[in-house]
Parts: sequence; C-alpha cells; structure tokens
Amino acid sequence: MRNLKNTIFYILVTGGFTALMYWIVEQGKLLEVGRKIVSPSSNDTQWTQFLSSLFHNLQHPVALLLMQIITIVLVARIFGWIFRKIGQPTVIGEIIAGIALGPSLFGLYFPDLNQSLFPVASLGNLQVLSQVGLILFMYVIGMELDLKVLKNKANDAVVISHASIVIPFALGIGLSYFIYHEFAPQGVEFLSFGLFMGIAMSITAFPVLARIVQERGIHKTRLGTIVITCAAADDITAWCLLAAVIAIVKAGSFVSSLYIIALAMLFVLAMLFVVKPFLKRIGDLYANKENLNKPVVAIFFLTVIVSAYLSEVIGIHALFGAFMAGAIMPESAKFRNIFIEKVEDVAVILLLPLFFVFTGLRTEIGLINEPYLWKITGYIILVAVIGKFLGSALAARFVGQNWRDSLTIGALMNTRGLMELVVLNIGYELGVLSPKVFTMMVIMALVTTFMTGPALDIINYIFKSKDVFIPSDVKNNSDYKVLISFGNNEKGKSLLRLANSLVKKQTETTLVTAMHFSSSDELHAYDLEEYETEAFEPIINESKVLNQKITTIFKATNDIETDIVDVSVKGEYDLLLVGLGKSIFEGTILGRVLGFTSRFINPDRLLDKFTGKEGLFENSPFDDRTRLIISKSKTPLGILIDKDLKKVENVTIPIMSIGDAFLFDYAERLIFNNNTKVTIIENEGQRKNNFIIENAVAGLKLKYANNLQIVEYGKLNKPLLEKQDLIVVSLESWKKIVDEEETWLSDIPSALIVKP
Repeated sequence: MRNLKNTIFYILVTGGFTALMYWIVEQGKLLEVGRKIVSPSSNDTQWTQFLSSLFHNLQHPVALLLMQIITIVLVARIFGWIFRKIGQPTVIGEIIAGIALGPSLFGLYFPDLNQSLFPVASLGNLQVLSQVGLILFMYVIGMELDLKVLKNKANDAVVISHASIVIPFALGIGLSYFIYHEFAPQGVEFLSFGLFMGIAMSITAFPVLARIVQERGIHKTRLGTIVITCAAADDITAWCLLAAVIAIVKAGSFVSSLYIIALAMLFVLAMLFVVKPFLKRIGDLYANKENLNKPVVAIFFLTVIVSAYLSEVIGIHALFGAFMAGAIMPESAKFRNIFIEKVEDVAVILLLPLFFVFTGLRTEIGLINEPYLWKITGYIILVAVIGKFLGSALAARFVGQNWRDSLTIGALMNTRGLMELVVLNIGYELGVLSPKVFTMMVIMALVTTFMTGPALDIINYIFKSKDVFIPSDVKNNSDYKVLISFGNNEKGKSLLRLANSLVKKQTETTLVTAMHFSSSDELHAYDLEEYETEAFEPIINESKVLNQKITTIFKATNDIETDIVDVSVKGEYDLLLVGLGKSIFEGTILGRVLGFTSRFINPDRLLDKFTGKEGLFENSPFDDRTRLIISKSKTPLGILIDKDLKKVENVTIPIMSIGDAFLFDYAERLIFNNNTKVTIIENEGQRKNNFIIENAVAGLKLKYANNLQIVEYGKLNKPLLEKQDLIVVSLESWKKIVDEEETWLSDIPSALIVKP
C-alpha cells in the first residue's frame, strides 16, 4: 500500500511540475517578439547543428586540456613501461615520451594533428598545470631528504658532494666561454650564460639515484649510505646555488643580486627557525592518520604554497620554496609518508608528465641538423661526464674509498634525470638558454641518466663483483634451503607454515629465508627501514609461533620477477615458494572480458610473443607475475594457491604420469618432518605400468605404512577433498587438470603446484 502511495505521489509531482515548466516555456516564447533572436540557419539540418555543437565542445579549452592530459599520461606510462623493461629508470621513458609528443617526432610526421592537439594558444594552461605539478613534486623531494643521515655521515659525503658540484660547475663555465659567442641568446651577459651552464652541469637527480640504489640492493651497505648522503648534500647545495644563480640573472649583476640573496637568506632562516618548530609541534600532536584532519592538512599545504609564492616574489623561483617546505617537514617518517601518499600520485602520475611534454614541445631535435652541432652536443656530454663522473670518483678516492666504490659513486652522481630538466626549463624561461643549447642540454641529461645502469654493470664486471643482497648467513652448506617470496602478510604466513612443514625436524641442516620485494617506484629512501620492519613483522611473529628460525631479504626493485629468480639461483636454494596472485576482477563477467582481452593487449604477453615464451602458457591458469616467474625460474618452484592454509596434516598428491615421480620426495619430506597423512591419487594404474612409480610407492609404504594410502583417480571426490589441508601437484599435471575442467577443482583445499 505504501509503495502505491509513493508511486502516485511521484507521478503527480513529476508530471505536474513538468507540465508547468512546459506551459511557462511556451508563454515565454511570446516575450521574444521584437528582441531580434538569432536562431540556427534554417538550411542546417539537425545533424549538422549537432556536429557543429560537438566540434565547438571539442575545441573548448577545458575539453582540449583534458584530452591533452589523457594523451600525455597514456603515452608517458607506455614509454615508462618500455624503458623499465630494458632496465632503465621509468623517468627516462617519460622524458622521451614528452620529446616524442613534441616537434621532434609527433609534430614532424603529423604536424596537423600535433597542432590540433597542442595548439600554441593552449600551451599556457599546460605550462601552469605543469608548474603546479613541479611544485608538488619538489615538495615531495624535500620530504624524501633524510637530514639526520647528513648529520651522521657529513664529513666524507660533503667533500665528495661539493667536489662533484665545483668541478663540473667550473668546467661548465669553461665550456660556456667557447660557445657563448655562437650559441648564447642576444642580449644575455656571459655571467648569466656561464652560471647556468655551470649549474646545469653540476646537478644530480636525487630521486632517480635513490631508486637505482634501492634497485641494485645496495641501500643497506656502507657504499649505499655514502651515495645517498652525497646525493642529499648535492641536492641541497645545488638548489641553494641555483637560487643564487637565478637571483644574479634576474638582478642583472652580482652586486645588485646581493639584495635578493640577502632576502633569500632571511627567508631560509625564517623557514628553519620559525616555521619548522611550528610544523614540528603540529606533527607531534597529529602523528597518525586518524588524528590528521582537514584543517591540519590545510596548514601544511598552505605552507607549501606560501613558501613557493614568497620564493618566487623574492626572485629565487617557486620551486626552491616548495623544496624548502618539504625539507622542514616534521622528521617523523610516518608523518612524512602520509603527506607523500596524498601528494605523490597526483603530482607524479598526473601532473609531472605534463612537464615532460612541455619540455618536449620546447625540445626540437631537428635544430641539431648539422654534424658541427652534434659535435658541440658531444663536447657538452663529454664535459658533463668528466666533471661529474670523474670529479665525484676522484673525490671519493681521495677520502679513502677503494676504486670500485669510487667509480660507482661517480657513475651514480652522474645521474641527472628530471632535476636537470627543471634547471634547463628555468634557464629557457629566463631567456638565458637558446632553443639550440636547450636541446643539446636535454640530450645530455638523457644520455648521462641512461648511461648510469650500463656504467654500473661495466664497473661490476671489471672488478668481478656483483650487487649483493643475499645475507651472509645464507649458508651454502645447508642440506636443504627453502626461499619463500611473499607479497602480502597473510600469504607470507601460509608460505612459512608450508616451508616449516618441510623442514621442521631438520633445523640444523636446513634453512628458510623469507623474501619481500617491492616496486622501487612506490618507496622512498628515507623510510625503507620502517617499511621493511612493517613488512616482515607478521612473518617474524609467525616464525616464533612455529619455532622456525628464518633469515630475511628485502629489496626495492623495478623488475620483481627477475630478481626473485636471481636470488633463488645465487643463494643456491633447493625450493622457491611463491603465492599465486589474483586479479581483482576474478570470477566476474568483467574478469572474463579482461582476461580474454589481456591475451592480446597485455604488454608482458606481447613481449613473450617475441621471445617465444607465449606458447608455453596457453590457457595458463596463472597471473602474469607468476607466469613470468615460472618462465624464468631455474630453481624447483612451488606455487601456493592459498585458501587460508593453517596446517599440513592431510595432503593429497595426484600422480598423473611418470613425470610426477619427483613428488614422492615431497611426500617423504612432509611425512618425516610433519607426520603428515599422505593420500596418493593413482591415475589408471600408473603403479603397475611403471617401475619407478611402483618402487617409489613401495619404498614409502615400507617406511611410513601408517601415513600413506592409495586412491584411484576416479574415486577423487568432494568428501575426500574436504578432509585435506593441501593438494600437491606437478605443473604439467595441473595444466592438464585445468584443461580437462575437472569438476572437483572447485572443491580443492589449498594447492601447491610444483615445477621441478
């Protein structure tokens, strides 16, 4: 009855007021008499009018800006993925994506389309948004700096860092002496041109360097600490120098710039001794996410904006103010991480690629159209590498580092990345750098960043050394070593329980290692230790409950699958255990659609097409990460499909063919260490037809008659499976079972799929 009343009321209200609106509109038309109303041409059809309206909407500044952002983000992610796959930092791919969308490639071959997508009139909006992204990014960079590290390791780091700035700075000014007359813009003084060439040569990209150190697994070593500290000191010094250089350029002379520098020093002192204590007090009161309300967040964001505004007004650029605001944030890693989470995704994924494209629109490779110009570009790269690489290496050697570590420090400090582009764009906007010099310097930034990885590999090859991230207590003399690689805590605990059931009674001669890798794009140098502690805490607690001693390995990497396999090989492990990843769309109609689509457009699978691996995994029931580990693994591999595995007291092992005979070793190990009850599922009389399987079954019966039972494959059913804790099956048999779509698959407990 109530629903009927609601329906009648709804019809009366909506119908009545709709009729009223229609009557008012009709009456309103009578008011148009004598007002010279302009209507669409009567010759235009409704379809033509619609198309005209649609075209007008597409040209609207907001629609155009949104289309630009969509294009830029997609292209940046694709290029970033490609360069990550070839072992380069993602930022290199994103920078090249920006250049590709500019006149150097897209504009060269598709000028009309380029002009439609990036018309000159729209570039102002793009520039403003990119500057907002840069301000937020510099805020994050400031927060990533751990000033406590500088206090503890200041001596050697400051010597190396300042040498790595002064030497290339001097060489940059020297180079500017030879190219000033031909390449400096008209009306630009030599002092301004020389200072910008010097600062551009001496910059180091702290964020890129920090991620390379994490990916190489040396962040916990003495060398890693020194490099991170050098980069932090370099970052602070270089940005202060840049502020001074900007002040000199804007003031026109060194003497008049002293007023700006004096104001800048007052600004820095106020930030350090007035604003920082104030923010620290707020940070102490609101140290966790629950207490961090919107008014508090507003205070910190206002601090960034006001700081950027003041530094821009003073004349030392808004980015310096944003950097200072980040550097004086409360020192609590947890507190900083909260703000980085709020800022970084929007800044790095959405807004920063706009800066790369804006840089790309300014970078015209076509301007370097003569051998002579490429020769000058080569000299610029040579001076940059000699100044930064050799300057850092020689300084490191002078303070007592060995040659390998010294050259490694030099190679890492030579990384310029995004920071170089920031400096170059500032110089371009101030009119100090001409388009040709700007393009040459962008090429230098790309080359010096790109060469970091190969340079480190060459250094390691020459000194016959590899980046080591395997703990020293991984004993090569252990009889049986198990490596578990986990992504989340619950899966890690299940893997640990499984590993424990294989070695429980052999603690003296076995070793269990728990390993957790994270994407280096998601971590920051300052909070690695805290993140590692949080990641391993549940696993260590579970190991205490099981009375299972474990060693741990943690690493930030840009190629998780390859590094998992590398550790298993270098550590000479007997078994690698991983969990099966799951799609968030699994079991849904959307999941089936996405799963079908990914066969064709998933980039990893496209890569496998070229490498010949795709055919190995047709109809593969695994996620992409597990599939890649399977393809690369040279160590016996166990893949756990975890259904909340708590114990391993009852285990089923299907023996489908002679290739499954190796599973008897796992059966014996489980029975011996865990007193597990094992049910062997026999397929069509395999035991009678095969001598190896018959002997293996007879041997197990002789030793553990009470722990073993044999069941025919046809009798495998739901009641039997409900009593089991785990099913252990070979990879080949699992694929066969999945292909045949056995009905009992939906009833299985946790499953361990083993590749010998």
